[in-house]
Amino acid sequence: MKTHAKWWSPRLRQDVNVARWGSGGRPVLLFPTAGGDADECERFEMIKALQPLIDARRVRVYSCDSVGGKTLLDPGEKPAQKAYVQKQFLAYVRHELVPAVRTDCNDPKAALVCAGASVGAYNALLAICSHPDVFEYAICMSGTYDLGRFFQGFHNQDLHLVSPLHFLAYLGESELLTTLRQRFVLLATGEGKWEAPWESWQVANLLGKKGVPNRVDPWGRDSHHDWVTWREMLPRYLDELTAPQN
Repeated sequence: MKTHAKWWSPRLRQDVNVARWGSGGRPVLLFPTAGGDADECERFEMIKALQPLIDARRVRVYSCDSVGGKTLLDPGEKPAQKAYVQKQFLAYVRHELVPAVRTDCNDPKAALVCAGASVGAYNALLAICSHPDVFEYAICMSGTYDLGRFFQGFHNQDLHLVSPLHFLAYLGESELLTTLRQRFVLLATGEGKWEAPWESWQVANLLGKKGVPNRVDPWGRDSHHDWVTWREMLPRYLDELTAPQN
């Protein structure tokens, strides 16, 4: 069962679209790749790959437009505006999208799984590291975590706050870090064409230094930066995560 929702986001100052597949099970927020929309995962047959889990009511999948990612890719956008939009996108996720998902689940305290590939993996990592109070598990596939390529040396406070590679390094003992240490970040990466596995290891090293549980899962040289790889990864990890307890 698929449904759509649309509303005006005061944080992003535009209409936002959210799609949902399924009506039961663990809520999974699946971030699109950099330029994707809420229906991208269906067009690239990810929903088809997840259908057995959806039909078994083990997961319900939500996806939204990649507003921040589209701005990152825009060569005509100024770096300060890119960082600002990404900060606003994170605020939209926490204060608009998560409450909408919880309402849809009829559970005001539902803990979400976040997932994504490429820039979507970055958004999943950012979501759990910034808001571990609502996200309990992140599945980050073929992640693009180093934002330097999009900013060409630019750095300001907004960028610092939306770049886990920056703010995690300075994160001291706090309630946020205590909660994050009770979460888990899975960093899956291929080692084939267009992949950058060293970025996953860089994140893992930083999380490890802060005592945050994580694992890098290398998929080898035959796994490329492509939906074919991600359609294998995500169903396997969600199947493991939602397997019935004996």
